[in-house]
Amino acid sequence: MHDYKWLNEYCLNRFGSAKALESHLPTPKTAKQLQAIGDDRYLSTMALRVFRAGLKHSLVDAKWPTFEEVFYRFDPEKVVLMGADHLERLMQDARIIRHLGKLKSVPRNAQLVLDIEKEHGSFGNFIAQWPVDDITGLWQYLAKHGNQMGGLSAPRFLRMVGKDTFIPTWDVVAALNAQKIVDKVPTSKRDQAIVQQVFNQWQSESGRPLCQLSAMLAFTVNH
Repeated sequence: MHDYKWLNEYCLNRFGSAKALESHLPTPKTAKQLQAIGDDRYLSTMALRVFRAGLKHSLVDAKWPTFEEVFYRFDPEKVVLMGADHLERLMQDARIIRHLGKLKSVPRNAQLVLDIEKEHGSFGNFIAQWPVDDITGLWQYLAKHGNQMGGLSAPRFLRMVGKDTFIPTWDVVAALNAQKIVDKVPTSKRDQAIVQQVFNQWQSESGRPLCQLSAMLAFTVNH
């Protein structure tokens, strides 16, 4: 496995300067910023991620103001009470994306948000306090306790809200494969632990957040 120095030099050569490289890298939110986000916004983003999966993002995003309206601005206390009849009515609403499985996920994930809020004070506290050197553990938690949060949905949701994470996109996996780290998308706990360890090493060598290392890795394969 190459060390961080190789990754940094490759990206500097590609972009021509440190300044140009930095302009292409994401910045995660601080713990304080994550804690300041309301539970309704976390639920809205979780639902947005679920609906975006497998669909054109721009199509979903264009309809999102209507989703906000029909789901009570994603107030978890209200959404959790939406029963089968209510969801059946939403299936008749042509203004939204009528996918029963995805619609059902919203009240189920509202329950998750409320359960976490009860235990941690807010969903934001829970997300903020989770250690990034075990970010794959948070993916696994969300996949297990959330609804339709498996695959890349948990890491993509975390990236959307600003929590520091890497995302095993095709480019990142191709780069990890080139480094002989993993040869496929890390779906098993074992493979996720291996990839986490590599990112932790690069983070300790560079002081960079995981999201920047993830982007830099992708830059080594996509042109």
